Order: sequence, then structure tokens, then C-alpha cells
Amino acid sequence: MSSDSVSSTPVTRYLDEKGIPYRLYKHPGEVHSLEQAARERGQRPEQIIRSIVFRLSRGGFVMVLVAGEKQVAWQALRRHLGTSRISMATEAEVRQVTGYSIGAVAPFATQQPVRILADRGIFLDEEISVGSGVRYTTVIMNRDNFRRALGEVEMGDFALKG
Repeated sequence: MSSDSVSSTPVTRYLDEKGIPYRLYKHPGEVHSLEQAARERGQRPEQIIRSIVFRLSRGGFVMVLVAGEKQVAWQALRRHLGTSRISMATEAEVRQVTGYSIGAVAPFATQQPVRILADRGIFLDEEISVGSGVRYTTVIMNRDNFRRALGEVEMGDFALKG
């Protein structure tokens, strides 16, 4: 499916089934940075929610949601998970677990069920955007609708301060 013809994605189908409002935005071309993505969407970088997949040393995966350019606080994440070893999932693992390519990952409609940890900072802005499942296409929505769509997730302080 070329990004020109995208009118529905795994994420929009999930949101439609749940009756949750959103706006689908297609970037005019390739996106090379968070700043560019935010500018084209009429947002600030911190309004973009990144879905980052980690591999646990004991097996399995976890997805951490952070806002903008915030980096994951590995120590806080390891402490929350009760493990001393985690690593970023490879591109192949991300695709296997979520069904999405890096840059399009979302916490909705994943290939396999995945444990989701949400940094509290993702709910600071009234409007956010998140991956749609298709590269260079995003879902823009109100934070309360995003929270409703997420359902029960583990909340915590998973982003580095600063």
C-alpha cells in the first residue's frame, strides 16, 4: 500500500472499532526527524508519542511510551520490571511482535499481545500523535481519547528528566 493511498491502517481500524475519534495525517514525503514530523503536523515534538519496544532477558517484550525526544530511563525501567537486563528490540523483533516497521509502531492492534508501560509525561498535552502502523502516516487525537484507547496500561516515570 503506497502512503499516497492510505485511508485506513491497523491503528485506525482498531480506533474505529472502539468508536474513538482521531484524525489521520499523511506526511507529504519522507520524515527524517522528530522536529520535521512535529512541524508538518502543526505540533511540538513533545506531542509525538514514541512507542519503543524492548526485549527482556528472561524472554518476552515490553513497549514503553514516551513523549517527544525524551529518552527512556533504563534504570527506572529495569527497576519497574524487576530485571537487571533489557535491550532494545531489533527491527526484525519489532516487526514480529507489533506487525509494524520502526517509525510506524503504535500501542494498538499489535501482532502479539505486548505489555505496555506509559510514561506519565505522555499525557501532558491536550493533543498528541502516535504511529498509525504505516510509515509517514500518523494518528492525531485528544489525550483523553488516547488514554481511553490504551485501556489499562502500567503508568510510571520511565523517561529521563531534563
